[in-house]
Amino acid sequence: MKKWLSAAFAALLLAGVLSACGTSEKSGGQEQGEETKVLKMGTSADYRPFEYIDTAKSDEIIGFDVDIAKAIAKNLGYKVEIQDMEFNGLVTALQNKQIDFVLAGMTPNEERKKSVDFSDIYYSAKHLIVTKKDSGIKAKEDLNGKTVGVQLGSIQEGIAGDLKKKEKIDLKTDSRNRIPELIQEISAGRLDAAIIEDTVAKGYLEDNKDLVSYEIPVDEGEAGSAIAFQKDSKLTEEFNAELKKMKENGELDKLIIKWFGSDAK
Repeated sequence: MKKWLSAAFAALLLAGVLSACGTSEKSGGQEQGEETKVLKMGTSADYRPFEYIDTAKSDEIIGFDVDIAKAIAKNLGYKVEIQDMEFNGLVTALQNKQIDFVLAGMTPNEERKKSVDFSDIYYSAKHLIVTKKDSGIKAKEDLNGKTVGVQLGSIQEGIAGDLKKKEKIDLKTDSRNRIPELIQEISAGRLDAAIIEDTVAKGYLEDNKDLVSYEIPVDEGEAGSAIAFQKDSKLTEEFNAELKKMKENGELDKLIIKWFGSDAK
């Protein structure tokens, strides 16, 4: 009888050990035994303070958009894996399902809406003409006959096109993949000016004292940033719900102040 009880107890003990080995620790709001799902975020890490790498400190991508992505993902029980790529290739990568969403200061214009879905606007910005102090350029009309740099595939590329087609300003557009390239080309005299978002231009203007900027008035609908998703993705609704909470509880305002300063609100 004792032998039988000992054998039964040993069997129960072994089953308990095996059961414990077969479960993982609870993580990210997931139930035991489940793994936290990883979402791939596409971005172009040359757009400070939205997304960039502070090479003096680390090779990690940081910024306003990164903080938004991590906050939303945490609340929804996801982990975020960031993939850096050329801005012009982000929509295509989303369509090809290489990434799950795009957070890159992207404006939801009509052309992009044909290919991907967008969240609500999470930040509205202005657009600036950045040029040398002695260029003689102080307004959009002064771009007549000038070579203007824009980031390839950006909303600024569209703004430059509108200035030429709709406002009949005879300018030449010259595109680059990265914002630092535009600044270098202005300094070298190969571009007369560039059109850059105000919060992004701010850092370059501080670092390059020979540069100045002037605002370009645009329609309010052409100045907002939103998160892009694959067509009919369930993430659109999930992220929108969290964005709404962040706006209501002040969390989004805190991030705006953190990355753009109190005058950005």
